Amino acid sequence: MPLRVAIPDMVSPSYFPAIAAVELGFFEKEGLDATVELIFPVTKTYEELREGRIAFVGGAAHAALYAFPGWRGCKLLCALSQHMYWFLVVRKGLGAKRGDLRALKGLRVGAAPGPVDGLKRMLAESGIDPEREVRIGPVPGSAGSGVSFGMAAAKALEDGAVDAFWANGMAAEVALRRGTGSLVIDARRGDGPPGSQGYTFAALAAAQERIDREPGTAAGAARAIAAAQRALKADSSLATRAARRLFPPAELELIAELVRRDAQYYDPLISQESVRGMNGLARAIGLLRRDADYADVVAASART
Repeated sequence: MPLRVAIPDMVSPSYFPAIAAVELGFFEKEGLDATVELIFPVTKTYEELREGRIAFVGGAAHAALYAFPGWRGCKLLCALSQHMYWFLVVRKGLGAKRGDLRALKGLRVGAAPGPVDGLKRMLAESGIDPEREVRIGPVPGSAGSGVSFGMAAAKALEDGAVDAFWANGMAAEVALRRGTGSLVIDARRGDGPPGSQGYTFAALAAAQERIDREPGTAAGAARAIAAAQRALKADSSLATRAARRLFPPAELELIAELVRRDAQYYDPLISQESVRGMNGLARAIGLLRRDADYADVVAASART
């Protein structure tokens, strides 16, 4: 039976190394038969991992704590991409300026479970009460099977169902190209409060039981991701081939350019600093009572 690799948004450039590792044959080169699929939201993706129904999760690293309190039973195998990777886009015409989180006051903001943690923390760090001063909620139309949250967010903004969204790079690019949105925060590239870039990152995770039982499989999966990252950095046009079977035509046309922009962040290393930053977010939102040790978070084969 193939190893099921699940990601919470199929068209996110930050999860794309997981897609490329499967679709370009890097898992196969490791002797692993794998498939990639969408399970949304990321909190549910990790729940499926906990229940043993999937082999690996490619998702927001901190969100593992929703299914594995205190990191008991789960480890990160490698990073899919570095730094917090979501974008805040506000409807054009509302006058929001780059970096101005106060522009969200009173607005309807669409965000998914898991990613919303980073947005709420940034707001709190900026002196804005995310529960009282901003109306943050689900994106209409994002709950259906097979629906890309990011693309649902871009459509909701265009339709006027939300005033802003916090979503992946593909959603941001579509909204900007259609002229419906203005970019306010690119978290990865340093917008937002000091330290917010390090709140979380995209990672490949596995259950501890699988790591213990099949250490070669876990290590091979991490090597497959690293090989895919190197290939995409060397030739971003490979992204089109990797996405052809899975992406709608409009998103397929954009993915190579988005991968080219983000390739500098395709690094499998999980640093001590990355874990410290994630600890800070997890403590602030109540997912951790105390900092987790690096060895409790990162699989032995991936430690620096």
